[in-house]
Amino acid sequence: MSILESFSLQGQVAVITGAGRGLGRAIALAYAQAGADVVCSARTLADVEAVADEIRALGRRALAVSCDVNDASQRQALVDAAAQGMGKITHLVNNAGGAGPNDPLKLSADEFAAVLNFNVTSAYALTQLCVPHMRAAKGGNIINITSGAARYIQPHFSAYGAAKAALTQLTRLLAQDFAPQVRVNAIAPGPIMTTALKNAAPEAMLTAMAINTPLQRIGQPQDIAAAALYLATPASSWVTGKVIEVDGGAESSVWPG
Repeated sequence: MSILESFSLQGQVAVITGAGRGLGRAIALAYAQAGADVVCSARTLADVEAVADEIRALGRRALAVSCDVNDASQRQALVDAAAQGMGKITHLVNNAGGAGPNDPLKLSADEFAAVLNFNVTSAYALTQLCVPHMRAAKGGNIINITSGAARYIQPHFSAYGAAKAALTQLTRLLAQDFAPQVRVNAIAPGPIMTTALKNAAPEAMLTAMAINTPLQRIGQPQDIAAAALYLATPASSWVTGKVIEVDGGAESSVWPG
């Protein structure tokens, strides 16, 4: 196999959560370009239908499934639809997640638990559902999208940072549980220029974030998709339980203080 051939996903089937826009969409399209068939899931069906159409235009099969990853029955329905519609599942990208800043004296324990559930428990549960299918397919690959916030020490991120730190450690632990049949890795993005970031930060703040980043720019969804493609393909066949930090070289938060 040549080095370029090792970046192929020909004949593979990927389930990607949060695939309607941003990082999930970019990863879904990258996987399709590499030859995979893709099951796109998100809460808003219209969003994933649009991404599925883009994948079909590339000549690959695609399914669009509405799924709130916080809901156990919807997670099960997603995996069932993927297995029945595609015939197998070989890849899972746990991309759905997120949370904003919080005041630790105001965020209730129940709200804190909900952040953990959204970012960590959902990934654990989907992994649990998909691994048997991966083993049946004689191999599989899981990628968790964590965050630089998992290692940055900063105020107002006790919920999100703790959740992503837990997801990072979960990645390392599950890699040990499922080796050698299934590889489990993670990507820790820095700030990425998505619609959500544009809506959350004024232009002056975006400029300051770029200046605070060693590589002098904010990341693009394709930066994360490229890392996800590497971790999904045979090119990374000797890599499991690892976290790739795709953050422009930042060793601390680049948000203006």
